[in-house]
Amino acid sequence: MGCQYIFVMRFLFLLAILLVIISCSRESDFTNPVTKPLLEAVYASGTVVSENEYQVFAQVDGYIAEKLVKDGDAVKKGDPLYIIEADQQSARYRIARENYALAKQNFNEDSPVLNELKAAVQTAKTKKQHDSVNFIRYSNLLNKQATSQAEYDRARLLAEQSRNEYVLAESRYRKTYNQLQVELINAENQYRIARDESNRYTIRSQVDGIVFKTMKEAGELIRRTEAVAILGNDQSFYLQLNVDELDIHRVKAGQQVLVKIDAYPEKIFKAEVTRIYPLVDSRQQSLRVDAKLLEALPGAFSGLALEANIVIRQVEQALVIPKSALFPGDSVMVRVDGGEQKMKIKRGATTLDEVEVLEGLTATSEVKIKP
Repeated sequence: MGCQYIFVMRFLFLLAILLVIISCSRESDFTNPVTKPLLEAVYASGTVVSENEYQVFAQVDGYIAEKLVKDGDAVKKGDPLYIIEADQQSARYRIARENYALAKQNFNEDSPVLNELKAAVQTAKTKKQHDSVNFIRYSNLLNKQATSQAEYDRARLLAEQSRNEYVLAESRYRKTYNQLQVELINAENQYRIARDESNRYTIRSQVDGIVFKTMKEAGELIRRTEAVAILGNDQSFYLQLNVDELDIHRVKAGQQVLVKIDAYPEKIFKAEVTRIYPLVDSRQQSLRVDAKLLEALPGAFSGLALEANIVIRQVEQALVIPKSALFPGDSVMVRVDGGEQKMKIKRGATTLDEVEVLEGLTATSEVKIKP
């Protein structure tokens, strides 16, 4: 009998504690609306994107011979990222081979360029010799007073012109000869280098920045125009936002944006609308809006998910409830006479965490918060 009494008392004691816990829990599930300033805003979702972010594509078919970077690596413009073993000869090799063949053609005994210049030199030389002999003859005639001064001057002028033309023709030939010789040496060197690397193609970074993602590993097949990596600026980021088409008419460039990034839930970042795109995404019924971040991120992470409020105006005195109290259909659960009753409200401005109530509640209403 005594044991049963003790068991009953313990049960009643535990039941009482449970009722107290439930009572406290139920009290904590309700809150009162608060009157406070509230920003009217347009909601948007989106991602953080690096400035100058771009995909790196292969230019040839083949396979990855070497992967020279990994995710998170810092790179400079021109740094090698991948080496591809191409399936066929590279364009560089073909061009080098063609240039070398042309250089050899231009610098040999049968070179049409040199032969033309050589003929011009010979013609100028013959004319120079003829005019020089003619000038000497007129000089002798003038000494014998057998010709006029005018005929002598004309012969002297022709001899000087012929000599100058010969010097110019000889100079052109020598200059072209030396130039074609240098071009042949350079073309041969480029051809030998390209021949040794004819099947290897290096993909290089086009910017100073960071490797956000690599998509291929050594040994994997690669096709022309297939992406191998994503690179971008690790010091500057912007936001790509998706705004519902019903709200886009309220959004304008220059408006302030308050941003909550999932990776940094304790901080609200500030941004500014910079661009509104005119094309509607038919799948999401939204439009793209870009915003410039006005403060630095704690880390260099592109692609972070975010929610944002594009500020339209500020309401000085708004009756506000937590967003977690709102049920589908703009309704809330209100405590009435110890029970709960579903009530329809008229919603006003909405932020990331709060909702303005225009009709349906008062400051003394007790509103249930969803767990």
